[in-house]
Amino acid sequence: MAPSLILKPGTSWSDAWQRCLAVAPEAFQDDRVLNLWGSSWQSDGRALAATSPVDGSPIAGPPRLDAATAQQAVRGSLDEHRAWRHTPLSERKARVTATLDALTEHRELLALLLVWEIGKPWKLAQADVDRAIDGVRWYVDGVDRMLDGRTPLPGPVSNVASWNYPMSVLVHAMLVQALAGNAVIAKAPTDGGVACLTLASALAVREGLPVTLVSGSGRELSESLINSPEIGCVSFVGGRDTGAGIASAVADLGKRHVLEQEGLNTWGVWNFSDWDALTAVIPKLFDYGKQRCTAYPRFVVQRSLFADFLEAYLPAVRSVRLGHPLAVEHADDPLPQLDFGPLINAAKAKELADQVADAINRGAVPLHQGDLAEGRFLPGQDTSAYVPPVTLLGPPPSSPLHHAEPFGPVDTIVLVDTEAELLAAMNASNGALVATLSTDDPDTYARLSPQIRAFKVGHGRPRSRGDRDELFGGFGHSWRGAFVGGELLVKAVTEGPAGERPPGNFPDYHLMP
Repeated sequence: MAPSLILKPGTSWSDAWQRCLAVAPEAFQDDRVLNLWGSSWQSDGRALAATSPVDGSPIAGPPRLDAATAQQAVRGSLDEHRAWRHTPLSERKARVTATLDALTEHRELLALLLVWEIGKPWKLAQADVDRAIDGVRWYVDGVDRMLDGRTPLPGPVSNVASWNYPMSVLVHAMLVQALAGNAVIAKAPTDGGVACLTLASALAVREGLPVTLVSGSGRELSESLINSPEIGCVSFVGGRDTGAGIASAVADLGKRHVLEQEGLNTWGVWNFSDWDALTAVIPKLFDYGKQRCTAYPRFVVQRSLFADFLEAYLPAVRSVRLGHPLAVEHADDPLPQLDFGPLINAAKAKELADQVADAINRGAVPLHQGDLAEGRFLPGQDTSAYVPPVTLLGPPPSSPLHHAEPFGPVDTIVLVDTEAELLAAMNASNGALVATLSTDDPDTYARLSPQIRAFKVGHGRPRSRGDRDELFGGFGHSWRGAFVGGELLVKAVTEGPAGERPPGNFPDYHLMP
């Protein structure tokens, strides 16, 4: 019989909220967060009801602005931009560094907010905060060289990002954009992360950074945050449907843009024998329930190796740990080391479960279906946002699981007999961010990897987004506009010599190897 679990003392949502009220009373009011625009915190907007994916309990929801107020926010950011772009670099570095020091001081609170708002296990939530802080410090140290001969954009940078990495993707980008001399605007994701972003923004504004943070529906605010002539650059992270509309808009306007979109990242297995190495990496691929832009939900396996693949894969997937991120046996126990907790909400969990059931009804073979009863949960807690690991063989072409990223703990396997089939299956989504090919022969890898339509291709190991000296982008429909990472993140939000265009996935430009 499994031991009864309790919530770790001091980690409740109420505890986190009271700490927010104490740390940044200007940004948190009673039971709601405020919008930040016009250089001050505003109590406008209609606050949406929200619940935590962890256990379904009420948490603070985003205070949604209307289109007219969002346009005022954009104009206010432009005023900030006009002043900030002339601030000496030495002062910008000092203010960003002070912000990083403040984020470090409140690291644990930021991580706790991520647990409750988006369901990240404690270790991964801390890593999200640390990657933002450490990554921006790297830019502070090297930004003088990166900005040599470059100037800020004519208008602020508008950030519209998904909910899954509020700190290491969104806040990281915002601070580098400000370091480069731009005012920054961010739309808080509707699905989660608004309190964490509010606290981070409050700490940044205290140090004098030109930050605007607003909430609202993408459809209502897009005219202001995407199409406004005041905006100097649009940075988007999200799905292809929304991204396609933004791509069309910024192309028509000739506006600087960075558009990171979903892609089906694949892992190919061809003429391979190091099964112990594969077994070791499988649990890691389930980090955060595969709710990552660099997750690997598809394995493309040589048919003759399928039995060996299963022998390596199945024990590993059965070892994956999920449950309530803050549940412990005893009050003084450390927080659990989980691979993942809930999905972002119960609606997403149901959608994914329905897709799995439909794929099985249409002919997919279930090779593994985990059981929530094996997870770590509090007695009687709401588990509607949790989905245990699932593995399906041969998802039918009519299923979304065949061609799209599930953004959840569902693996699909496709068997192939020829190299041509391998490449076709690995390129099923017309562009991806990362891919991996496991093969024993270096020459085979060297020959096949350039034909895989992913920006980063690993040889028997997973690839990641990367923040520092390694650039990042995508091919096909997974990316539009400037590439980022390393000094390209700075180049994407600054202007260089006349006629320069940063490397990226533009219709008439391809990055040379």
